[in-house]
Amino acid sequence: MSDYLSRYYGKKAIIMEFKEISPKKEKSLEETAQNALKQIKERYKIMEQQQPEKKHKRRVRYKGTHPRRFEEKYKELNPEKYGDTIQKVISKGSTPAGMHISICVKEILEFFDIQPGQKGLDATLGYGGHTRKMLEKLQGKGHIYALDVDPIESVKTEKRLHDAGFGEDILTIKHINFANIDQVAEEVGPFDFILADLGVSSMQIDNPERGFSYKFEGPLDLRLNPEKGISAAERLEDITKAEFEGMLIENADEPYAKQIAKETVATMKRGKKIKTTTDLKDVIERALNFLPEKERKEAVKKSCQRTFQALRIDVNSEFEVLEELLEKLPDALAPGGKVAILTFHSGEDRLVKHAFKYGKKVGIYSDVAKDVIRPSKEECAQNGRAKSTKMRWAIKVK
Repeated sequence: MSDYLSRYYGKKAIIMEFKEISPKKEKSLEETAQNALKQIKERYKIMEQQQPEKKHKRRVRYKGTHPRRFEEKYKELNPEKYGDTIQKVISKGSTPAGMHISICVKEILEFFDIQPGQKGLDATLGYGGHTRKMLEKLQGKGHIYALDVDPIESVKTEKRLHDAGFGEDILTIKHINFANIDQVAEEVGPFDFILADLGVSSMQIDNPERGFSYKFEGPLDLRLNPEKGISAAERLEDITKAEFEGMLIENADEPYAKQIAKETVATMKRGKKIKTTTDLKDVIERALNFLPEKERKEAVKKSCQRTFQALRIDVNSEFEVLEELLEKLPDALAPGGKVAILTFHSGEDRLVKHAFKYGKKVGIYSDVAKDVIRPSKEECAQNGRAKSTKMRWAIKVK
């Protein structure tokens, strides 16, 4: 009977369910099968009504061929799985979402001339690109120490480097500001080479939740360590027109500092708080509304970049911690030790240039870079964020 039902009704008849039914002898086999099928359907209908409908959760997908939202770029956020996509993005001169392409790697490695057994420091770990290249030069002998204040990205980078085979025997990561370089040197001894990349990592810029870019809607934060200090939004709450104007000029050489500061304070006085990246962008657009229409769009773009830069420098006290680093560098270097620093705007570059020049004058450094080193045209074509980079170096006396 079971074989017959299986052949006659196919998948609709379930043998185990049919066995529970006691057919009457006087009914034909066909009638029995029909009754069994009817009861089975009724039972499953009741079960379906009792169980809530499960909604299938779709993965985040690209909208068209050019996704704009950070979370939509799921392929770029999974480089191990979508390597081809990553290469396509890089080949177009862009940086994949959630990644950072290290700058001046060739120039840095040529200057350091790292030898197995040496001890080095990456004062700005970031995505770990520079650190990884320096670790490879050690060939398993020596040690690299790396510093970073970002509690979100540094954990990801540490795992990425450990997964690549660089364990605690050759790499130590410390979650502290590079202004405390003296503490590290006192603990482990002076370094043969030190690198500091003062740029903000692409992972921070691209993630709207960090509030580093005017291009994406997000909280106006701008802190490298969101667990410390106040956000940029909080900084603007009580700022005066003169103070903000001075900040924009000193930190970013903003030509429209007066107009932006005036509109910012006026907006706050009207009772409208500036809490998001878009709020600040809107303020800048209103401040530059007096410009001719054909000039306005590009001017707003550049002023947004400079204003966000000025606020980021302020809330993270970037000039102050850089001055501390430059002051403590000589004692952290071994005799003949080398230091290379990458800067990304004129304020940083001036501080580094003057510190190295003074160090050579008083006999701390035996040699310093006479001119800035810039990324090659080829590198800038592949990585647009490299264009503003300046590299300076110094060598401590032996």
